[in-house]
Amino acid sequence: MKSLYLFAAVAAAGIALNTLAQAQDIKVGVIYDQTGPFAGGGSVNASIGTQIAIDLINERGGIQGRKLVPINIDAQSKVDVAINAAERLLNEDKVDLIMGIYSSAQCVPMAAKVDNAKRFMWANVCISSAVFANRNLQYVFRAQVHSDQYGEASCLFLSETSQEKFGIAPSALKVAIIHEDGPYGSGVAKSNKETCAKVGINIVLEEGYAVSATDLAPMISKLRRARPDVILHTGYNPDIALFLRQAKEQGLKWKALIGHGAGYANIDRIREAAGKDADYVMDVDPVSAQYLKAETLKPGLGDVTQEVVKRFKAKTGASDVETNVWMGFNQSWILFTDVLPRAIKNHGGIDPEALRKAALETDIPVGGTVQGYGVKFYPPGHAMAGQNERSFPVVMQHTPEGTRVLWPKAIRTGDPIMPLPNGHTFAQ
Repeated sequence: MKSLYLFAAVAAAGIALNTLAQAQDIKVGVIYDQTGPFAGGGSVNASIGTQIAIDLINERGGIQGRKLVPINIDAQSKVDVAINAAERLLNEDKVDLIMGIYSSAQCVPMAAKVDNAKRFMWANVCISSAVFANRNLQYVFRAQVHSDQYGEASCLFLSETSQEKFGIAPSALKVAIIHEDGPYGSGVAKSNKETCAKVGINIVLEEGYAVSATDLAPMISKLRRARPDVILHTGYNPDIALFLRQAKEQGLKWKALIGHGAGYANIDRIREAAGKDADYVMDVDPVSAQYLKAETLKPGLGDVTQEVVKRFKAKTGASDVETNVWMGFNQSWILFTDVLPRAIKNHGGIDPEALRKAALETDIPVGGTVQGYGVKFYPPGHAMAGQNERSFPVVMQHTPEGTRVLWPKAIRTGDPIMPLPNGHTFAQ
């Protein structure tokens, strides 16, 4: 009988220990688009970057000894699916926090809903400034660059290079702005328009379109009449491929095409559809980490970058690591190595209040992340409360010889090739 009691006691103790171990796991709800148009535009790659970060942390023993347990959901490139996924993760799966989110159309309403429920959300990829602008969110944070910065970067870049590269003063340069009409595209276009106006660049056309559009020919006809020197485009995929195909069919020409993240970050996907016609496209985005010099970053981050490159290439067979991978990885790495450890150590755990306090204490200097920028969040009461005030994008160009960083000049790795070389399909 004693042995039976002893067995029961040992079994109970084992169950208790197992329950304790499970309780110590950190359940992370991860929402990305694995299917639908956003998937190939960069969402799948961002999810891979996030998973690499989770794997690396768990291989190192977790966070304060607690393993990360991701619960992944496919948002299917649909807003309602993403919102329902967030509600399920919070209310049924009882996750400790939500992260991921590729599309700003999903991110804007989700952020409001999660914050209203006083739960914690960490945005990895979505860039719309509307996620935070004048909303005073308390439990939603984003270390990522925001759409106002994307729109500013392309116009500032043109104002600094137009005379040298085109022989055209910025005031005489003709620029067209085209964009998908969701929060992401509209936000970047608004910033394009405001910043180009400030630096005296002439906007000859602004045109929005539905991301699900199957015919962009009317817009392209307007572009042919406007004859812009430069086109600033904000889109996903396959709308970018559709634009390039129909522009070629209609004989549209330009000196330079500058995209703004999302679909333009994934040059391999664009080349699948457009081939060499995609050569010399430019992209405004947080930098792909492998293009930065390790000595400009915090010691050890160069090694982290190399490990991510190795793992991503091994998993996908890709020849390069595009920036959506780094958005997924970098934001996750900041959360896992800075915010979560401090929440557990200094604020007693990972409840939403502890996570909120830990995030507001984040103070990473420039050079302290694999994408180069630092992290310090605007505090409650600020017009952009929850947004990283130290983030910044770069302008990159995809050439047949590889991708180069063009702007800002302090970190550039090559000069821009503008205008398009003679013989290029779109060269004026």
